[in-house]
Amino acid sequence: MAYPSGNKWFCSPGIFRLVLFLAGLCLFGYTVRRQLFRHYSGDSSVRFSCPVCQCDCSSENTIPLPLGISSGTLEECGKDNPEVNEEMKKDVITLLTEEISLQKSVIDDNLAHTRALIMDARKTSSHFQKEAEKCNIGMQTCEEAREKAEAELTEERKLSSLWEIRARKKGWQDR
Repeated sequence: MAYPSGNKWFCSPGIFRLVLFLAGLCLFGYTVRRQLFRHYSGDSSVRFSCPVCQCDCSSENTIPLPLGISSGTLEECGKDNPEVNEEMKKDVITLLTEEISLQKSVIDDNLAHTRALIMDARKTSSHFQKEAEKCNIGMQTCEEAREKAEAELTEERKLSSLWEIRARKKGWQDR
């Protein structure tokens, strides 16, 4: 037996459908009530409308346009400013030429900076190469001095052993 016989009303498909229907009805009523309340309410904070935009042409900071503002209001906004009039009268070719010249100046600055860094890296590399050469020469000198000292030590040991042999022949004994 899959279900206990005492709780048969809980797993009934009809009860389950009734609960789903009531939940759907509540969600539908909630959505419709909000739409009706928003539509018939005179409260402007509840409605979704664009606020009235004030155009301040004297400020140098440009603010992006909010959605819903037409560009017709912008044409009227800058008509008294000579700089804005001059920019608006430029054609596409002039604007593209200015953009290309700006990009060229940025690229030239980056190239000059890169060349300066490369020259600095070359100077540093040259300095380290000179130091490495000095180190190698010092190592060669040390190695030659070590070999010479080793040869002298070998010669000194041979001489010491020869003198020891002579001393033993003459009667010297090690204590």
